Amino acid sequence: MRISTKKNYSFLIKPLLWLQKRHYGEVLNPALLWGRKPALFWLVAGFFGVLDRKSSPITPVIRSLVCVRVSQLNDCAFCVDANGMKLAERCDSVDKIKALAQWQHSDLFSEQERIVLTYVEAMTITGQKVTEEMLNDLKLSFDEDTIVELTALVAFQNLSAKFNTALDVPAQGFCSLPIQMDDNNTPSTSTQTERDSNS
Repeated sequence: MRISTKKNYSFLIKPLLWLQKRHYGEVLNPALLWGRKPALFWLVAGFFGVLDRKSSPITPVIRSLVCVRVSQLNDCAFCVDANGMKLAERCDSVDKIKALAQWQHSDLFSEQERIVLTYVEAMTITGQKVTEEMLNDLKLSFDEDTIVELTALVAFQNLSAKFNTALDVPAQGFCSLPIQMDDNNTPSTSTQTERDSNS
């Protein structure tokens, strides 16, 4: 990590660090960085807690697919590791998890998952834009409030992945599956859309 995590952390964040250690067996590396700014740490933890709550209108598998795919696109080793572990817990298909970096070429993903992943890539890849067609496709499965929440999840995971990548936060060995980082040969969303329209 590019910034030291050797610090006497405020009592304000010690409950969060304790909860992480209890859940994961150790404190997460990003927490040691966010923990330098307690107010930010609480805001970030609360934000993600709302997005990943049990009562979310977005299924747990889709939430995890979103988080891992954004992590792959941002080349965030920690995020792929931590989110990959959660995806492995939620998804009953190891093959689907392994195929995520090349989801456009796999028949393991449902139409709804493909629509979501197309949206994820349009939001995440520099130079791409969300189109009206993508939003209309989302509306086939989700109401507008859920689309806002999905968008917030993608935006949050981009924030998290970019933070971790910039500060060189390493993986912690949570996920035992060989989940690929992004495949540079994966076609862009626009290429995929063109292919679909020509088929």
